[in-house]
Amino acid sequence: FVRLCLDKILLQCVLQSRTLSGADAINALRPFYFAVHPDFFGQHPKEREVNENSLKRLNGYLENLQKPGFRSFKPTQLTFYVREREPNSSNVQESFSASGFRAVSFTLHTRDLLSTVLDILNSCSLSTEHVQSLNVNSQPHKEAKSTVNRPIKWDKTYYSFTGFKDPEEELEQAQRVETTLLSWLDDNEASAVKKLKKSLPLRKELERLKIELSHELQLSDIRWQRSWGIAHRCSQLHSLGRLVQQRPEILENVKGRTVVFTDRSGMSAAGHVMLGTMDVHHHWTKIFERLPNYYKLQKRLLLLEDRISQLLGGIQVIYIEELQPLLTLEEYFETLNSFYNKLRDSRLPFHPRSLRGLQMILESDRYAPSLHEFGHFMIPTVCDPAALQWFIFSKAQEARENLKRKEEMMITEKELINTSTERFSLDRLYKEPSVSSAQMIDCCKRLLEESLPYLQGMHLCISHFYSVLQDGDLCIPWNWK
Repeated sequence: FVRLCLDKILLQCVLQSRTLSGADAINALRPFYFAVHPDFFGQHPKEREVNENSLKRLNGYLENLQKPGFRSFKPTQLTFYVREREPNSSNVQESFSASGFRAVSFTLHTRDLLSTVLDILNSCSLSTEHVQSLNVNSQPHKEAKSTVNRPIKWDKTYYSFTGFKDPEEELEQAQRVETTLLSWLDDNEASAVKKLKKSLPLRKELERLKIELSHELQLSDIRWQRSWGIAHRCSQLHSLGRLVQQRPEILENVKGRTVVFTDRSGMSAAGHVMLGTMDVHHHWTKIFERLPNYYKLQKRLLLLEDRISQLLGGIQVIYIEELQPLLTLEEYFETLNSFYNKLRDSRLPFHPRSLRGLQMILESDRYAPSLHEFGHFMIPTVCDPAALQWFIFSKAQEARENLKRKEEMMITEKELINTSTERFSLDRLYKEPSVSSAQMIDCCKRLLEESLPYLQGMHLCISHFYSVLQDGDLCIPWNWK
C-alpha cells in the first residue's frame, strides 16, 4: 500500500509537469479557433452550424478537464470544417464538403489539457511548435499525444484496490460499445431534467417579454439567428424593451415586421430587421431611423426580381433563410443587380411564362447550377448564360416533380412532429436547420416505434449529435441507433 501511495505521488508530479493552465490552453489553441471559428463561415451556413455546435462541446470538455478532482470522462467525437484547403496526410477521418472546406473528425479521450491541445492541433494538421513556448516541461509530442502511452503504467491491482477506474479499460469499452439512443437517454436524463427545471422560470420570462414586445411594437415575430441560451435571449429582449421606453417615436417604423437578433445590424435579404447582439442602443437606434430608406430599397429589389423572372421565362427568384447565408438587403440587391445585367446582355431566348411555377435562388459561392431536392434551382451568380439555359430546360420537369414532392413532404413532416410530440408527451419537438425534412421524417418514424418514457415533458431537438444543452434541451442525431 505504501508503494502504491509513493507511485501515486510520483505520477502526480509527472502529470503536473505536463499540465497546462486554462489560459495557456486557450493561447495554444488560437490557430485552431482561427481556422474553425463560425464567424468566418458567413457564406456557408451548414459548415458554420457544425463548427458552432462542435465548439460548444469542445469548450465543455475543456472545462471538465479543469475541474478539481475530475476523474470520470466520456470520449467525445467532434467534427470541424477547416478553412485551409491543402490535403491532409494524418490518419483522422476527413472529407471535403461541397463548398471545398475540409471536414475533420476526431475523438477526444485525453485526461489533461496538454494532451488534448496537442491532439486537436495534430488532428487539424496545425503546428504544435508554439506550445513549447508555454510554461510546460518539454516532453516529446508522441509521449504527450495520448494517455494510453503515458510513461507510468499502473498495474490492474491498483485500480482494484483503490476503486479508481482504469482509463485504458474505459477507453477500450467506449470504443467497443456504440452509443445507442436508449443508453444515452438513460445516462443523461437526470442531467437534462435538472437543467430544464432550472430554466423554467427564465423560459416563462422569455415568453412574457416576447409577447409584450410583439404586442407593443405590433411585430410579426421575434427570432434569433443562433441557438443562444434562454438567459441570453431574455437579456436581449430587456435591451430592446429599454430602447422602447427611451425612444418610442423611432419604433413606429418597425410595425408589422419581424425582428431578428443576430451578429450584425441592418435589414436582411428576407426583409427582417436585424439587431446585432454586440451593438449598443445607439446602433439599434440608427437602424430604426433608417428603416424608411430600407423599405424603398426593398421595393427596388422586388422590381429587380420581377425583371429577372421575365428574362428567364417566368421562373420565380426566391430567398430561403434556412439554405442561404444571412445577407443584408444591400448585399442581396448588389447580387441581384449583377446577375440581372449579365442576363440582360446575353439575351437568352426563353419563351415568356414557359417556366412559370418554378423557383430559383442565387448563390455567390458556387460555379455550377444544381437542382435542390425541394425543386428550386440553385444558380451561381457567375454561371455562363448558355449553360444556365440548357440546365434549366433539361431539369424543368424534374423540378416540377420535386416541388410537388416538397409539399407532400412538408405535410408529412408536420404530422409526424405533432404525433411524436403527443405520443411521448414532449413539451417541444424541433430540428436544427441543417436537418432536412427527409431526415426528420425518417427520425420521427423510427422514434414512434420505440417506447421512450424518458422524454415526457422534455424539449427534444433533432440534430447531428448527442448533447444536453445548457437549458436542458436534449439533442439527438437524426440517424440515431
